[in-house]
Amino acid sequence: MEDVLDLYEAPYDSARPVVCFDESPKQLIGEVRQAIPPQPGTPVRQDTEYQRNGVRDLMMICDPKRGWREVLVMKRRTRIEFAHCMRHIVQCYPEAVVIRVVLDNLNTHKPASLYEAFPPEEARAIARKLEFHYTPKQGRWLNIAEIELAVLSNMCLSQRLADEASLRREIDANVRERNAKPAPVK
Repeated sequence: MEDVLDLYEAPYDSARPVVCFDESPKQLIGEVRQAIPPQPGTPVRQDTEYQRNGVRDLMMICDPKRGWREVLVMKRRTRIEFAHCMRHIVQCYPEAVVIRVVLDNLNTHKPASLYEAFPPEEARAIARKLEFHYTPKQGRWLNIAEIELAVLSNMCLSQRLADEASLRREIDANVRERNAKPAPVK
């Protein structure tokens, strides 16, 4: 726990940024019946029956010192998707010597995932740029990305979203708005 707290306490260093990563599933839910429009004094009425349209995995990447976040939407949550997210993080910080990534102990969150997704040379180049810092099992709340996912969920994902396009539209609007007014975590 102290390891993660020390990272958060240190001043921002663009050569060694701290990036938080977490993932969360989001069920895509479509309407079976048309909602009854609102009337004066009565809210919109939705039927409790719904159509399940699959699940997408939201990969939250955030830089708490800069108040920046990005969400990648994936169809699955495997080692391959994790590896692609790590490569994306490395691409976001081309000038960094090392990127310190705070994440939980999920079985896919290992450097070995990089070697399953990419040729050995590329996997090694990505792995050299990353330094993993795992939150304790009972302290997942220490990961700022998990908190960012909760904020995202409360702000725009609590409604029914029927397809991936709607999901991406809601997420993109939320992330754009929040990144426009960055609020670094202290």
